[in-house]
Amino acid sequence: MDINELPVVSIVMPVYNESAYIDRSLKAILAQDYPASLLEVIVADGGSKDNTKDIIAGFVQGMPAVRMIDNPDRYMPMGFNRALKYARGEVIIMLGGHVEIASDYVSTCVRLLYETSAVCVGGSIENVAVDRVSKSIAAAMGSVFGVGNSAFRTRPNATIETDTAVFGAYHSSVFSSLGGLDEEMIRNQDDEFNYRLRKKGGRILFTPEIRSSYYNRTNFVSLWNQYFQYGYYKVRVFQKHPFQMSVRQFVPPVFVVGLLASSVSLFFPAFWYFSLLLPAFYLLSTLVVSTGIAARKGFDIFLYLPIAFAILHISYGCGFLLGLVKFWNRWGDKVGLVPEFSGE
Repeated sequence: MDINELPVVSIVMPVYNESAYIDRSLKAILAQDYPASLLEVIVADGGSKDNTKDIIAGFVQGMPAVRMIDNPDRYMPMGFNRALKYARGEVIIMLGGHVEIASDYVSTCVRLLYETSAVCVGGSIENVAVDRVSKSIAAAMGSVFGVGNSAFRTRPNATIETDTAVFGAYHSSVFSSLGGLDEEMIRNQDDEFNYRLRKKGGRILFTPEIRSSYYNRTNFVSLWNQYFQYGYYKVRVFQKHPFQMSVRQFVPPVFVVGLLASSVSLFFPAFWYFSLLLPAFYLLSTLVVSTGIAARKGFDIFLYLPIAFAILHISYGCGFLLGLVKFWNRWGDKVGLVPEFSGE
């Protein structure tokens, strides 16, 4: 596209306690090869308790393209919707404070949005690790065994149409027609929004040309909490969009139910052998996969990989099962809390 035809791009970043990452995230944005005059960054801070706001304020003072607003509701969907009211871009990029985008991220997103019929484009993420635990988490989250056939995590080498995108770039008209993010969805808000988009006929494009690095969880407790919430709120996605769920999203809760059934079987001597089948098969599968990954990425993470896999699968499954109990009476509610969007 000719520079005179390029659209204004608004990067919207809801953040909370991101002092360890926000500096490099904003520097990566401001180092884009896209014309600076056509780029704006709106950061919605959810009341950070660390010095995140001070770091952002430093960018605001020196960079007129950066703006910070308060998000008193703290969570991502509320912050995104608040920031969206101030965005003037024809293209909206949904970004997080843990991510560092490649220098051609914006220009590639814009090119693909205007060269294809897609209304959303996204790409692959490289999980960044700082120690053996986080390295094992990154390896588990980047494997098919860990997260299924999630395109942006397992990074296929081909450009494909997909069901969702991480850190996606959207035509702004999408939000005018669909509304904002569902504020009920503390997790999975982008998944839920992309389901609505696809139901309306919108195409989502994945391409490895769009690249970013993501600083993933650094300990198993935070990984458990993250994936437990993913499973918990996925129930609401299921209730709202039952026919757009994939098989991989049901595997963890079925696995947890199987483990519970195996545990109960221990109380019946006649079924002892059967009770060991599922745990033994899972342990063997995990060890085989972990060995293959460790051979490529280093055996220093071998002992941590089975733990990371188990947390990914069991926490998600437990969250999903609890969500079924918590939201048992919400099957008729397919709307949630979706505010209408109109620019400022």
